[in-house]
Amino acid sequence: MDLVFGLLQNFWVILAIKIGVGLGLVMGMVPMMVWLERKLSARFQLRRGPNRVGPFGLFQLVADSLKLLFKEDFLPRNTDKIIFLAAPIMAFLPGVLSFSLIPIGIAGGNELMGPGGIIAVSYINMGLLVAMAVSSVAAYGIAFAGWASNNQYSLLGGIRSSAQLISYEIVMGMAVVAVVMMTGTLNFSEIVQQQQHRYFGFLPAWNIWRQFPTFILFLVSAFAETNRAPFDLPEAEQELVGGYHTEYTGMRYAWFMNGEYAAMFTMCAILTTLFLGGWDFPGYWLMMKTFTFPFAWAVIGLITFGAFFTKLALLVCFFMWVRWTLPRFRWDQLMKLGWNVLIPLGLINIIGVALFLEYVASRFGFGG
Repeated sequence: MDLVFGLLQNFWVILAIKIGVGLGLVMGMVPMMVWLERKLSARFQLRRGPNRVGPFGLFQLVADSLKLLFKEDFLPRNTDKIIFLAAPIMAFLPGVLSFSLIPIGIAGGNELMGPGGIIAVSYINMGLLVAMAVSSVAAYGIAFAGWASNNQYSLLGGIRSSAQLISYEIVMGMAVVAVVMMTGTLNFSEIVQQQQHRYFGFLPAWNIWRQFPTFILFLVSAFAETNRAPFDLPEAEQELVGGYHTEYTGMRYAWFMNGEYAAMFTMCAILTTLFLGGWDFPGYWLMMKTFTFPFAWAVIGLITFGAFFTKLALLVCFFMWVRWTLPRFRWDQLMKLGWNVLIPLGLINIIGVALFLEYVASRFGFGG
């Protein structure tokens, strides 16, 4: 037992555990999100969804994994093999790496978990900027897949993805600028901590209340960044067969699907952190003051972890709800929405936040 406690005091052991848990969490959530989306889409369409293979159809995930694992590993002729093989990994890894920067709880000030007891795989002062930069790399994987496939439908899907990225990265960047103006920091943990006070003694000071237009801009951009319907133009089955992944089979195709769900999972985590108070919940400060028993930090960590993932799960369900409710935009509509509507609104929003901070927040105490 003393050996176990001794190991838990070692920084490198804690880091290895956090990396393993973080990677396992994202990898484990991807198949569960696939199962959840099948169940939700079935509910929306008045059918049952997977319910034959295992309890509640949970073993259907195992069956699908085995099917993809043993499918023929097809490599088209006249492709750029190195880029063709690297593209699926490039599409998947950014979602996992970005999630590693996000704080998912706080362990009651236990410094072993991180500065201030923050539970995160990696603690970086400029975490928001790094996460945005890393998440953008996924579009390169999609663009490279389309170009390397030597297929016109795939190439068109890759080009669509690049144009979509340029358009909506600008909008997302403007939303991030507005959040940074309000909070004055690029540190995820500090952004969460600034949302932990209460207005009028009971209303959580989450950024969704004081920056609702910014939340909407970031949310719409998140749909476009993750290629989720109604912004799934890079694959658009009715138009491009399968788009950028038309020539991919087996596990290479699976990596693209895993990348899409990992990106959605990470975007929902970023939305939770920036606008929904992260691990904060009603009663948080009372819990911090009253939980003084031995290993209280572990209990606090579990509770804050649960609060964070409850919000994240609700956002994931909303993403799935939108996918099975709204029709896909036309390509020209997608571009007009980004350049003619959202970018001007993003600029107006930044000006509005600046005026709010100058003339309202400083006088009435509604700032960060």
